[in-house]
Amino acid sequence: MHQTIHGLRFGLSLPNRAVLFGTPVDALLTAAQQAEESGLFDSVWVGDNLLSKPRLEAIVTLSALATCTRRVRLGTICMASFPLRHPLLFAIQWASLDILSNGRTLLTVCAGGSASKGPRFAAELHALGVPSNERIPRMEEGIALLRQFWQGETVSHRGRFYQFEDVQVLPQPVQQPMPILIAVNPVRPVDAAVEERALRRVARLADGWQTDGTPPHVFGERWQRIQEYATEYEREGALRESVLHLMVNINDDTATALRESVTFLEGYYGKGGVTQEKLDSWLAYGSPAAVIEKIGQFIEAGCTTPVLRFTSPDQIGQLERCIADVLPAFQSRMAASIAPHTGGAAQ
Repeated sequence: MHQTIHGLRFGLSLPNRAVLFGTPVDALLTAAQQAEESGLFDSVWVGDNLLSKPRLEAIVTLSALATCTRRVRLGTICMASFPLRHPLLFAIQWASLDILSNGRTLLTVCAGGSASKGPRFAAELHALGVPSNERIPRMEEGIALLRQFWQGETVSHRGRFYQFEDVQVLPQPVQQPMPILIAVNPVRPVDAAVEERALRRVARLADGWQTDGTPPHVFGERWQRIQEYATEYEREGALRESVLHLMVNINDDTATALRESVTFLEGYYGKGGVTQEKLDSWLAYGSPAAVIEKIGQFIEAGCTTPVLRFTSPDQIGQLERCIADVLPAFQSRMAASIAPHTGGAAQ
């Protein structure tokens, strides 16, 4: 069974949008298998959007990964479409995935992109009938419902967005309780009250925190604040995991690593979001020593789970180099936290 996070765990982020840019599906499955076989990765993750950033659908993709792996946890980084999905159907789908994977799922939800983020996000919200200002309250109501559904309760609910009588989700997931993380990353400069609300939401509702594009000192500050807020809510110790989604390109030629990363990220996320400021906090690149140093800064700031996405068309080559030249530097800190998964409830 999975243990409480006491040490360091590494995750592999698979680019499930990359099939649109020529990456074969087999490369994603092979990468997941190699990550598991290395013994250095604890988890494999995929991203999620529906229309705004098309990709292989997250739950279906994780189901495929469940069939070709046996130990690694299977996570979302993050479930951006959660406010757009009905929580009853989602609860059934995710519980089924947890059963099929023998209790290896790790769900991270978030509010997704607002209409102000761009026309693609506005169109997605419009197509699915969700006003942009309802994303956060829908997420909160949905999380509360998942907790009830996955405890085996017969649920009657009269909420702001969802109403039903005497509903029970069966079969129940393997993990009891099921972990739910929340991803937030208020981009500074941001109104202090907005940032506090986002961090308090994590402290109040989640079992852990996920973020990206955050400088190490900001990561450490926010993780500390989340834990302090959790204590205020009488949830001290409830948030066990802090996850960072970090872009990585390993190449002894630093200029080539940066150039390849920019090309990959602009193709994957669009040119508007790839600024030098973003790269400084989002990307570890260059020699193995440089990548090790950047990852180490986040670990020292309190990150329990660095999740690495390789910013290169050569996903397998980057993975192999990471396994050979980067992760062994952290192995002594991983030894106690990565163990074979044997199913059963999470503790």
